[in-house]
Amino acid sequence: MSGDLYAVAGKRFYLGPAIALKAANYIYSELASLTYTEVDGWETHGAIGDTAQVITTSLINRARDTKQKGTKNAGSMENNFAYVPGDAGQALLDAAVASNSNYAVKILGNDEPAARSAAVTISNASPAVVSFALHGLTEGAAFDLATTGSLPTGLLPATTYYVEEVLTNGTFTLSATKGGAAINTTGAGSGTHTLTTEPAPSERYFVGLIMSNSETGGNANTVQMLSVNVEINSNIVKQVPLG
Repeated sequence: MSGDLYAVAGKRFYLGPAIALKAANYIYSELASLTYTEVDGWETHGAIGDTAQVITTSLINRARDTKQKGTKNAGSMENNFAYVPGDAGQALLDAAVASNSNYAVKILGNDEPAARSAAVTISNASPAVVSFALHGLTEGAAFDLATTGSLPTGLLPATTYYVEEVLTNGTFTLSATKGGAAINTTGAGSGTHTLTTEPAPSERYFVGLIMSNSETGGNANTVQMLSVNVEINSNIVKQVPLG
């Protein structure tokens, strides 16, 4: 929720498949649709995010340096993992280090909001419109429906639906898949309908080179650790918490 603070504890690191770089920025659907494996034992969360290079031009007539923003670099993500024998994610890191390919990475937050339930109305229309006063939902947010009677034809109870388009702070259309087409209804339904949100935490996606997975060693009372450096080679795709 707005104003809340969240600890780093509880976040999760996932490694995806090798992926070809592209000239343009990645978008959410391109990276979120891939299959990821969690890497266990994440102990230190490295920094991610763009830093612009500075272009400095010394102008004689102005007796001053003029600065401009140049290219952007999303940085080197320096992570530490406790060594977990047999972990599938750490095995994938080994394979990624041996490869010259870029890999997709997913970071899952720990900031999902609490679930909410409210009585709603749903129009018999093309597309159907859900009325939910001051819903605060954003496009892509998941929810399910229950009813004391029957839902409008085209909708089923105990099924996950998504906000397709926010029309106002009290109305939106819905879809069967995230980013999918709006659902049409062909019957009015009956009874009282209840919407319950299915909250999701924030997400970060990017593409990078897995440069190292080295064993760091230490003294006798040190857990065996792995130092994992990811050279980020793309923009950072951000998805806010939903629900």
